[in-house]
Amino acid sequence: MSRTALGLPPNPNPVTPTTLRRHHAVLLALSSATSITHLKQVHAQILRTKLERSTSLLLKLVTSSCTLSSSLDYALSVFNLIPKPETHICNRFLRELSRSEEPEKTLLVYERMRTRGLAVDRFSFPPLLKALSRVNFLVEGLEIHGLAAKMGFDSDPFVQTGLIRMYASRGRIAEARLMFDKMFHRDVIAWSIMIDGYCQSGLFNDALLLFEEMKNCNVEPDEMILSTVLSACGRAGNLSYGKMIHDFIMENNIVVDPYLQSALVTMYASCGTMDLALDLFEKMSPKNLVASTAMVTGYSKLGQIEDSRSIFDQMVKKDLVCWSAMISGYAESDSPQEALNLFDEMQSLGIKPDQVTMLSVITACAHLGALDQAKWIHIFVDKNGFGGALPINNALIDMYAKCGSLERARRIFDKMPKKNVISWTCMISAFAMHGDASNALSFFHQMKDENIEPNGITFVGVLYACSHAGLVEEGRGIFNSMINEHNITPKHEHYGCMVDLFGRANLLREALELVEAMPLAPNVVIWGSLMAACRVHGEIELGEFAAKRLLELDPDHDGAHVFLSNIYAKARRWEDVGQVRKLMQHKGISKERGCSRIELNNEIHEFLVADRSHKHAEKIYAKLNAVVSKLKLVGYAPNTSSILVDLEEEEKKEVVLWHSEKLALCYGLMKDRTGSCIRIIKNLRVCEDCHTFIKLASKVYEREIVVRDRSRFHHYKNGVCSCKDYW
Repeated sequence: MSRTALGLPPNPNPVTPTTLRRHHAVLLALSSATSITHLKQVHAQILRTKLERSTSLLLKLVTSSCTLSSSLDYALSVFNLIPKPETHICNRFLRELSRSEEPEKTLLVYERMRTRGLAVDRFSFPPLLKALSRVNFLVEGLEIHGLAAKMGFDSDPFVQTGLIRMYASRGRIAEARLMFDKMFHRDVIAWSIMIDGYCQSGLFNDALLLFEEMKNCNVEPDEMILSTVLSACGRAGNLSYGKMIHDFIMENNIVVDPYLQSALVTMYASCGTMDLALDLFEKMSPKNLVASTAMVTGYSKLGQIEDSRSIFDQMVKKDLVCWSAMISGYAESDSPQEALNLFDEMQSLGIKPDQVTMLSVITACAHLGALDQAKWIHIFVDKNGFGGALPINNALIDMYAKCGSLERARRIFDKMPKKNVISWTCMISAFAMHGDASNALSFFHQMKDENIEPNGITFVGVLYACSHAGLVEEGRGIFNSMINEHNITPKHEHYGCMVDLFGRANLLREALELVEAMPLAPNVVIWGSLMAACRVHGEIELGEFAAKRLLELDPDHDGAHVFLSNIYAKARRWEDVGQVRKLMQHKGISKERGCSRIELNNEIHEFLVADRSHKHAEKIYAKLNAVVSKLKLVGYAPNTSSILVDLEEEEKKEVVLWHSEKLALCYGLMKDRTGSCIRIIKNLRVCEDCHTFIKLASKVYEREIVVRDRSRFHHYKNGVCSCKDYW
């Protein structure tokens, strides 16, 4: 009996030479694709040629789409077409996703794998943990750690390294170190991640200690670790250790690539050692953005703004970080107008600012004190989506306060949905600088009622308010509560406020006792506050003592030299006056010239003492003569007591009448006939004569006048000043 062969079902997709050729052609097309559109065309070809069951082609399609597009939606849709992908295929996709611009999609694929019952192995965890280190998903990270431990993979060095990175990136540095210490074998990558984790958490000394431990374990550091350690040295200001790392690099003949070169330049620049930074920088070719920006920042921090701008102008390409650094340099170097001009230039080039840039711009506007500029900046902030950021709102409060608009500062504060200690401190300081001690104290108590713990800067603001309002007992009580209730150790700033408080209230003996009893060595500010109080109250002997202590700390302090010259002149000790002035001349020390600014029609006008450089100078002095004549009718008489040079009385009167704030005021009265508030910014303290002059002008001309001097605001209205003549 013959046997009949068992019939097998036909293969629906037999592998034929034609199929292999098609497969190879599609694979080549996928490899040469340059866009998502091209990939979709190849995908259509796969479907037409019935190769959609080819896992290798679909996987290649997935990985190519990850490379060619920042959006992962198409890649995910293709991945879902793979019926039952093997674990190694899933792991390849997880790796691609973890490196992409949307690392959170890695977790989405992981969830789908679990839902579809697909297995994970030890190679699945490193890409998952890498993705988690890039997104703020700590809870999911803890779950992944738990699963890895349950499956026995938490002793795998690659998984352990991933866990260290994940915990360190989320600021859980103790958990990262615990995992690091459990590692049986720690390669250079694990050391690098742990050292970098300490740096990212601001624990620079721990980073340096771990680097020493690494060297003791005979692990050779690579360029990445050396760059990280140099960054830690720069951010901690640890120049000696930074130099030691530089020596280590030289002694071990380590190749100094551009990355390491930039790290060395940045370290020296951050430590303020610009000569060494410049020496390395000049040897770089080409000079990269990181090093150039470090040089811009380094010079700016030292106040060498011209050197900073020179480096900036030499840069062929500039990114947002560099523009922000230069704007910040101007803002912090008392060149606010240049900062705003540079911001305008940046805008014209189509470079969009970020929050860091805007904070510098707002700071520059605050220093400038121009309210119209401040309003424009505020509009820009809101239009460009920065208005919801807490740091921006805090900066706007400070900006409006320093531009003389306490009402607008308060409006910003009241509208803020969330406030932190900085918000409250900004508002308290705003009230303080405007002489509104009542509201400063009220807000201080209110913030405590709302369980916002005041910090040291908050207390500086409150004590400053008490000082400028003569609230001695309140200030004394707040100073004691800072120590006893809030456990804040007073710093020089707090003692300075208390010395100023006692000094203004003519409690000079108590001020001196505090200086002598304080646990810190008195600094320039402390002696300067006591000296200023002695000047106001005519206490020559103690004032001379304070000025001499100040000069011991800062021999070139112009204020102390001028003070000594003035008290000697007041006592008609002309020989001593001559000696002081001869010493000043020999050292090249000169009294800071009075300078006042006024904003009119979006333009800043600047005046110096006896300034005749303005294009309308003749008209301004004619207006000044007219104003003086009007004010004399209501009792004004030039007070020449502050002019302590050996001049005739008439000459002294001319000098006092030519003070910069008087010139600015007269220009404002001459040009602005709308009756609106006149706002003036003065770099020095307003003298007694100018204070009286502006008070009377506010009454005679029926104008509100706001003057910001070196230490506070004066709001003049109807012949009265907000400081109540206590400044």
